[in-house]
Amino acid sequence: MATHYKGYMGKILDINLSSGEIGEYPLSDRDRELFIGGRFLSTKILWDELKPGTDPLSPENILVIMTAPLTGTGAPCTSRYDISAKSPLTGAIGHSNSGGNFGIYLKRAGWDAIVIRGKAKKLAYIEIDENRVSINDATKLKGTNTQIAQEKMLAGRKGGSMAIGVAGENLVKFASVVSQERSHGRTGMGAVMGSKNLKGIVAFGNKKIELAHPDKFKSLIKDWIKLIQKHPATGEQMPRYGTASFLTLLSAKHALPTKNFQRGSFEDASLIGGERLAEEFLVKNFGCLSCPIRCGRVVMIDGKEVKGPEFEVLGLLGSNMLINDMKAIIRWNYELDLLGLDAISTGTTIAFAAELNEKGLWKNGIEWGKKSNISKILQDIAHKKGIGKDLAEGVRFLANKYGGKEFAPHVKGLEIPAYEPRASVGHGLGYATATRGACHLDGGYMVYFEVSGPITLKPFHYRSKPAFTILDQNLLAAISAGGQCLFTSWTMLPPALYKIPGRKWLSSFVTYFLTYSWWLISLVVKLPAWLLNFHMPGLPHSKAIMYATGMKMTYGKFFQLGARGFTLEKLFNLREGITRKDDALPARFTEVPLISGKKNSVVRLNRMLPAYYRLRGWDKNGVPTARTLKKLQLDFVNLDELNIPNGCSNCRK
Repeated sequence: MATHYKGYMGKILDINLSSGEIGEYPLSDRDRELFIGGRFLSTKILWDELKPGTDPLSPENILVIMTAPLTGTGAPCTSRYDISAKSPLTGAIGHSNSGGNFGIYLKRAGWDAIVIRGKAKKLAYIEIDENRVSINDATKLKGTNTQIAQEKMLAGRKGGSMAIGVAGENLVKFASVVSQERSHGRTGMGAVMGSKNLKGIVAFGNKKIELAHPDKFKSLIKDWIKLIQKHPATGEQMPRYGTASFLTLLSAKHALPTKNFQRGSFEDASLIGGERLAEEFLVKNFGCLSCPIRCGRVVMIDGKEVKGPEFEVLGLLGSNMLINDMKAIIRWNYELDLLGLDAISTGTTIAFAAELNEKGLWKNGIEWGKKSNISKILQDIAHKKGIGKDLAEGVRFLANKYGGKEFAPHVKGLEIPAYEPRASVGHGLGYATATRGACHLDGGYMVYFEVSGPITLKPFHYRSKPAFTILDQNLLAAISAGGQCLFTSWTMLPPALYKIPGRKWLSSFVTYFLTYSWWLISLVVKLPAWLLNFHMPGLPHSKAIMYATGMKMTYGKFFQLGARGFTLEKLFNLREGITRKDDALPARFTEVPLISGKKNSVVRLNRMLPAYYRLRGWDKNGVPTARTLKKLQLDFVNLDELNIPNGCSNCRK
């Protein structure tokens, strides 16, 4: 269905792999206004099209690949696009956002998104250009890694590409999808592609993206790029050290997972930190298309330039396994991408297995500090051989089979990333409430405001965290849905704040003021959009969407967009039977103090959840009320049809 809004191409592909039918999916401008793009528009399509209770690895699951109005417009960091489906790892809403070039080329081919149904009779790939769409035979690509598969599908042509590796073909629950060298790692979207016998997709085109106010947009982008390049976080820290820039700091502040989250500090953190990576291994920086930050690392393996490791793999296969060998981690990172495995879920699962082995619950040969068998373990996971058959199912499966639920690091079945939540209790609340399961980004990335940022809240002060967590979750989700990298959010902190840590008295004052202003943030997150009728300095995202699309957009509407999409994801999960009991953390994080002698160094989740639910307009069981649905314009949802547990009768009020 065509759109009168600019920024969009106005068409969505609808492909049935079982029948070979190729058509268009009708999408209204009303849905574009309410959900913008990315993960939110994908969730709306899944809400409308997917039958509750669907087996995630069955042909009935639906895979949605969705761009956003800012994707490919030239705005900073706008190569992002989303892949969504019901997750085979969690059974909840699954979505994974990444860079790479596929989203941009999909729009240049004339399409905003692809809805993929059914299952091909044999391994296939989809080819899209401006004039035709075809489903092609990919049987010769079976067993190829993600890079070879992309090269073969592109066949020397300039275009966008995405592919799964062996892990996706073998339905590993946390298999990833790779575009160029960027990974859609989380929630097992690679397994969904594999279940559909879909090896990959390529797109070609040169169509232009029309903008509603091109001159205003161009001027805004020019100033925005300058803002990013001059900002201490995005113009200095990230280009210099990449995502691993915080590793040594997190260790010093007990926030670096070590020995399967048994502690938060690693004595050899400097050996696997961003500083050493930059000084000894970095060949050059790289970044996604239209990105002025260039946080990507390029390193050498066997005389070949490849993508270097991000923070997550350094933490989860480094400190969390008591391994300090940077060269080994660089190689494992490369192997993970070629196999098509999520680095976060893989690293966390292996470390959990090491503790199961240590405690005698599962003798599997995985040991702390042991490097010699890691590459084989990665291969075994991808091929589901030996111990890899069980590891490929993830932490929740292992805990159910072998024990150790109290120290099994997952939420809703999604493995916990490389931030120790007991050192950052708001971050822990974010893990517990994130709709796709344990996620540092969907959860709100509160660790930046509690531990690693230039100014911080008191990390163990639980009462202040619900409001700040909601603020972060809504803003980051809206930025993602609009088509941008979340690093662009860091400019909302004025550069002057980065000078405060050098003045101890001022730093202490700001920490105290921010922590105890939680009541003010609580008021802000409840304000109606019309009272926030402005654009936030340092966050040009709302203005960029307005200039690109022609929609009426303010900071208030942008924030409400985040709340609306997040709440729809919550409703999707409720419909699948995922309830308050799943907004939880393992006992290690809620009952065992991180720091000896500090009883408050635990995540007091039961003290934070009631306030969190109340501020979101959800009832005591975490179910959005009818009043909240009306406020967020989600009143198309019938609460009586949800899989709501007994004792939740008041949620409809």
